[in-house]
Amino acid sequence: MYKFSFLFILFCISLFAGEKIEIYASKLTSGHNVVNASGGVSVIYKDYILTADRARYDRKTGELELFDNIRANHAGRYKVLGKYAKLNIAKKERLFKPFYMLEKRSDVWISANEGKATQQEIDISQGVVSGCDPIDPLWTMEFSSSDYDTESMWINLYNMRLYIYDIPVLYTPYFGYSLDTTRRTGLLKPSVGYSNDEGLYYQQPIYVAEQNWWDLEFLPQIRTKRGVGLYTNFRFIDSKVSQGYIKMGYFKEQNSYFKENNLQNDSHYGFKIRYNNSDFLNLWSEQNFEGQSGFYVDINHMNDVDYINLSSNDTTNRSTATQVLSRVNIFYNTNNYYLGTYLKYYQDLTLESNNNTLQKLPVLQYHYYLDTFFKDHLLYSLDVKSTNYSRSINNKVVQTDVNLPITLQSSFFNEYITASYTANFSLQHSAFNGKDSRISFDYRDGYYARNYHSVNVSSQLTKPYENFSHVMSFGVTYKKSAWSDKSGFYADNESYCSHLENIVDPDYKSRCEFYNISNIDNSAQLEFIQYLYDKQANQIFYHRLAQRILYSSSSDTDRYGELENEFDYKINSNFSFYNNMFYNYDKNRFSKIFNKISYAQSGFGVHFSHLYKDRFVDPLTSSDPLRYTSYLTSSIEYDYNRHYSYSALYNYDLETKKKKSIAFGFMYKKRCWDFGIKYKEDNRPVLLQNGESSSIYDKYIYITIVLKPLMQPSKNSSFITYKLPNSQTN
Repeated sequence: MYKFSFLFILFCISLFAGEKIEIYASKLTSGHNVVNASGGVSVIYKDYILTADRARYDRKTGELELFDNIRANHAGRYKVLGKYAKLNIAKKERLFKPFYMLEKRSDVWISANEGKATQQEIDISQGVVSGCDPIDPLWTMEFSSSDYDTESMWINLYNMRLYIYDIPVLYTPYFGYSLDTTRRTGLLKPSVGYSNDEGLYYQQPIYVAEQNWWDLEFLPQIRTKRGVGLYTNFRFIDSKVSQGYIKMGYFKEQNSYFKENNLQNDSHYGFKIRYNNSDFLNLWSEQNFEGQSGFYVDINHMNDVDYINLSSNDTTNRSTATQVLSRVNIFYNTNNYYLGTYLKYYQDLTLESNNNTLQKLPVLQYHYYLDTFFKDHLLYSLDVKSTNYSRSINNKVVQTDVNLPITLQSSFFNEYITASYTANFSLQHSAFNGKDSRISFDYRDGYYARNYHSVNVSSQLTKPYENFSHVMSFGVTYKKSAWSDKSGFYADNESYCSHLENIVDPDYKSRCEFYNISNIDNSAQLEFIQYLYDKQANQIFYHRLAQRILYSSSSDTDRYGELENEFDYKINSNFSFYNNMFYNYDKNRFSKIFNKISYAQSGFGVHFSHLYKDRFVDPLTSSDPLRYTSYLTSSIEYDYNRHYSYSALYNYDLETKKKKSIAFGFMYKKRCWDFGIKYKEDNRPVLLQNGESSSIYDKYIYITIVLKPLMQPSKNSSFITYKLPNSQTN
């Protein structure tokens, strides 16, 4: 037997297949094929670094045993602690008793009776896992057994019990998740809810990510008193310049719920396709065009608005618009010109049929950018746009617009004054097809050509001060109609469609829906604008006044257009005020007033806005009896500290005296978990069997629970939803 006693002796042992283990210690003893080490033992094997008080290595069996205060570090990614460890070099097995592992990247720890590792797999016996402080963890997951893949960082727990402090809240026979953020196939955070009219709600997202250029999400849901549904979301990136997604969904109502709530449809379905390519010509043709090309697709379809309402159980994430727009845009743009084609399809969810809805299929456009002659004194541009208005019934039209403005400009008095004259040439041609069954009017092909003059004189002055700069701009623009020529449809309808008093005529909407020629009045537009900027060129103050004066009006009461006043004042870095007003001289009333006040400082923010509009319509003769709009919106947020935050909002229609939405709640955030409660009321539209639109006042309680890092926090993402009894309003 040989005994060695010296400081920091390196003992290198050659193992199977050329593998090597290195043992560092202050004392080594060897005999009968057994090596004993003590005193600050350090072991290096592949990408493992282990430390212990004592070690024992058996040359015959290839087993390395470590004793007391064991720490193991694997490639700097996780740490394992224990009192006893055994490494079988021949079988490539590792055993730790008891077992404690800390995954450094995610700060998740696992404590168990025993852990046995082979290759990159670790089998763990009965234990507990958490992402909280191990001294007094807020949440823990206990399990009967577990296995962890150190390469994929995926862990499986069997017979998992979730505890909040010492209170059991959930049991599942299996639970698996990843400790890193790499996209992978698996189950995502579910959503749970309950309401008296829809029963228990449960949605379990299933995530599929088999390749790095696409992923797929299935969102099956059940509402025990209403029905079942499935929504899907397929996302992809097919090149460096293009990406898109496809969303689809279907929900089937239970017959009892369908009849009791008088719904229009017993099933709700729809889809959304979006794709964006910012250089499709070069990508698809493999050429090298100098200009920029674009291809954008946004196609939407649904049979009614409940397709949107049922897509989730969280009203903060969904839209309830009753108008659906689908469009395809294709363009090619250079420094000199622009070519584009657009397709727009409109769907009105409040209508049983969209056969009479006008569609733009397609729109063709050519635009020649502003160019100059005579040392930038003469400017011109050209725009040609042709729109095919189509629909399933009644008449259609192809309208082509041509606009050619030619401008002569110059500056005077050392550039204190800038003046310009513009001759605006325009032409619109309409070619009709089909027959209108609503009226007997004869739609004749025709054109409307005209020219009008525009003269602009303006001046801009800037003066710097010690702490700010002041900029003022004055300008006046005078327009005067020169000549016009018309034929066909325009000659037949100019007098009738140009007079708004004919709007009460039942045939007005059908006869004039394609007449979009606005009158060019002999008028002057006066404008005054001023700015204040601080030393850092940040805008402090903005003020704009605009007044239109009509010279073609024979009545003094119609001479003055509405006076517009726009005002934006950042009182300091925290407080701002915005105002926009329109005053009507004829009615001696404001037609629009919009005010917004915002304050934000030290985690506290409050926002108020109010919109008032007067359309000056007669409720006895107008098809829309609502003359006034008066709408109030407000919101408040407060971050008390890094843990507690509070929020609330309130939106109210002062004219109809209806509350539109209200919400308030709080969020508590810690390193290892988030918890929040929010109460929300909201109006959502529905379509009834008689084709009428109605609305239902929903009331929800949202509970957010995020166990970090197992779950990722996201805005307006709730885990449990409770829906209170609602009421239907007309």
